[in-house]
Amino acid sequence: MKHFLRMLIQVCLYFYCKFLWRCMKFVMRKLTGRCELQRICYGTKPGASRTMKIETSLRDSKSKLLQTSVSVHPDAIEKTIDDIMELKKINPDINPQLGISLQACLLQIVGYRNLIADVEKLRREPYDSDNPQHEEMLLKLWEFLKPNTPLESRISKQWCEIGFQGDDPKTDFRGMGLLGLYNLQYFAERDATVAQQVLSDSVHPKCSKFSKTEWEKKKMDKAIGYSFAIVGINITDLAYNLLVSGALKTHFYNIAPEAPTLSHFQQTFCYLMHEFHKFWIEEDPMDIMEFNRVREKFRKRIIKQLQNPDMALCPHFAASEGLINM
Repeated sequence: MKHFLRMLIQVCLYFYCKFLWRCMKFVMRKLTGRCELQRICYGTKPGASRTMKIETSLRDSKSKLLQTSVSVHPDAIEKTIDDIMELKKINPDINPQLGISLQACLLQIVGYRNLIADVEKLRREPYDSDNPQHEEMLLKLWEFLKPNTPLESRISKQWCEIGFQGDDPKTDFRGMGLLGLYNLQYFAERDATVAQQVLSDSVHPKCSKFSKTEWEKKKMDKAIGYSFAIVGINITDLAYNLLVSGALKTHFYNIAPEAPTLSHFQQTFCYLMHEFHKFWIEEDPMDIMEFNRVREKFRKRIIKQLQNPDMALCPHFAASEGLINM
């Protein structure tokens, strides 16, 4: 009975708030002479704050046109904005900036949805050793990470040197499909110096030049390493879940002036790899069995950062130069 009453109260509160919200919107329009979309665009700075408010307003609207505008094809955005202006009885000649602001927001909103589809497609595509393109990417990964060490054969224990579990890496891509390989190769190619240093640190943590000062200061006596490639696939899983859950909207809406792309996602992966490596060292785990604990703590820290609407995961390496557009 108590459960039923609690649910009834929640339903009543929901409809009351919904009604109250619509009344407030009506009153605000009468007082300001502007619809909610105008008030958001004129009263909120560009970036995640504005785009997320616009997205909520459109999605929660009672108008079918506004509801579906967040999922139109990119080529239909201009036509959709014209329809919205007509529906809201807004003169585009008097309000030219409104159309520009709405277009920027819709490009980000629609782009984020399309990015999820692109990432999901890669994740669902399994690694195929009979596919020359897949094999070429895998061999390139070795070349980027080990430029001075030839790979003796395709099936080799050498793969363990860059953090795979066995002598054939294809079995390690099962969880994230081609997405894991795409991310690892992007990191190794676009940020070769950083990727090679992180790999070296993960194999020989005590000899790491990257954190030598920190280790000396803390007088650490262990500094446990980890499997670079396996952790890369695991961090790919983290980036994927942040994307699908919508947590990365804050970041992408703040750095991508238009539609976020696969490159933006891969940049984010590079950042997460770089930050996780530093976080792993700071946590100073007793052994590799603590990986899940450290990863979960790292995930919570990233999510907390992304809850700030002004947040952008600002990378500090070459691959991200020119992306930040605050």
